[in-house]
Amino acid sequence: MEESEVATSKATVDNDGIKESSENQMKDATEEVSSQMSSSGSECKPSEKTEVKHNRLKLFDKVMQKSLERFIQHVSFNRFASMFRPLYKKNPQMMENIHKQFIEELQGAIKEDINRLIEEGRLEFKLNELDKLERAAKDNPEPAWRPSGIPEQDFCSFLMPYYQKQEAYMRLELKKIQAENAALAQKVQAGRESITQTEHHISTAVEEWKASVTEFERLVSSLCPADVFDV
Repeated sequence: MEESEVATSKATVDNDGIKESSENQMKDATEEVSSQMSSSGSECKPSEKTEVKHNRLKLFDKVMQKSLERFIQHVSFNRFASMFRPLYKKNPQMMENIHKQFIEELQGAIKEDINRLIEEGRLEFKLNELDKLERAAKDNPEPAWRPSGIPEQDFCSFLMPYYQKQEAYMRLELKKIQAENAALAQKVQAGRESITQTEHHISTAVEEWKASVTEFERLVSSLCPADVFDV
């Protein structure tokens, strides 16, 4: 009974040590990879712009890889066997196989979770956007925006540019609609003028036709007087 309690307490201490050491290793890996990336970035040439574009994603991959490697180092066979000492004493070879399979499945599960995190969080897109913001900040000599401490002013400073853009867009659309309406009005006016001219031509043709009919009747009456046919 005492041996089981000692083993349990030892396992608890080991797990706590793993958590603390994994956090420390994560920080160390981040600092190590950051220093490597900064040293390699100082030697980067202008022709390597396409490679520099993905530095943050590469940094993330290296940090995850380093953290995974150091985390796996803490899950050593000796520590694993100490947790299952009775089974280890009965069959050490089987315990080694179980430990190997455990390490492979653990690595696979962690890598799968990391890949899912990258896909679901759209990490590559967001890191590229962060690169763009960084380049824009370098090109912009003005200081970056900082909150003033007054929520009303900060809220207005955030919304006013948006409303100004919307106003400019609405003014542009209004000008387009006014130009379209003016073009349509010109077409309507031209159509009305065409109809008026057509009505004038029709009325002129009718008057000419009436005049020709009257002239024809007068000519017929002059050539064939009515008294010639009287008996």
